[in-house]
Amino acid sequence: MRTLVIETATAACSIALIEGPDVIARAHDVVGRGHAERLVSMIADLPEGGRADGVLVDCGPGSFTGIRVGLAAALGLSLGWHADLAGFSSLAIVAAAGIAQRGAALAVVLEGGHGEVFMQAYSSMLVPLAPLVSLKPADAVAAIGGLPAIGNGVRHLIAVDPSIDAVDTLPDAADAVLLPARLRDLPPRPIYGRAPDAKPASPR
Repeated sequence: MRTLVIETATAACSIALIEGPDVIARAHDVVGRGHAERLVSMIADLPEGGRADGVLVDCGPGSFTGIRVGLAAALGLSLGWHADLAGFSSLAIVAAAGIAQRGAALAVVLEGGHGEVFMQAYSSMLVPLAPLVSLKPADAVAAIGGLPAIGNGVRHLIAVDPSIDAVDTLPDAADAVLLPARLRDLPPRPIYGRAPDAKPASPR
């Protein structure tokens, strides 16, 4: 089964065409907030325009706009191609890449909002050790408990404790081949990672 992977939940705009354990084609560009302008053309440049039997999309947590861009594109393509649609977590794909290199447990730390980071620790078998949380950097340093940290939010932790074992990296769609089936079958809807800023009006 050929699958198109879309990752737009972070500053990267990343896509890959995979089949089983093989990456047929990939593209990865750090665009900041320009996902909407780049994504469609990147997919069109893939072999056969990226057409696949399934679409796998990053549901977050991460950038609110980036997540919505990726999900909208994934839904549209899956409908047009009559393809299966599923999601994965940005934290899980970063963890998969890091564990493949280190072979040990680690904590994924991604940029959050309002001075916080999204964090989740994973075992060496890619099993979450705790729920996803959104924390201030100092609280995240305390919460990782000495684990290595990986992700684009680690700079905030290093600012608190420069001795932390940390690698600054972004999710890469091609690393979806490292995800087990249980981590690539999420409902295709946003994972925001923190409560919304807007509060409902109090009844009068």
